[in-house]
Amino acid sequence: MNFDGVVIGIISFVIIGLFHPLVIKAEYYWGQKSRWAFLLVGLLAIGISLWIHQTLVSAILGVFGFSCLWSIKELKEQKQRVKDGRFPKNPQRSN
Repeated sequence: MNFDGVVIGIISFVIIGLFHPLVIKAEYYWGQKSRWAFLLVGLLAIGISLWIHQTLVSAILGVFGFSCLWSIKELKEQKQRVKDGRFPKNPQRSN
């Protein structure tokens, strides 16, 4: 039996689940500036995944990298959710 697909599915589920609160916290503490960290880490993870020969590790890095890139879009939406009052605004941050 080959469990690679199941493992990739489970880890993808966990990564996506972890990114939801991560985006909320990143927007709260650093605002839209955190998109640069998501971009850098995402591109780095995708680049490394291209060089990894082990399929399972490469796939997990790819999922992680593209989740980072997707988080950039989610940051913009989170900003709007904060503006709409659905999430708290950081009172210590001016922008």
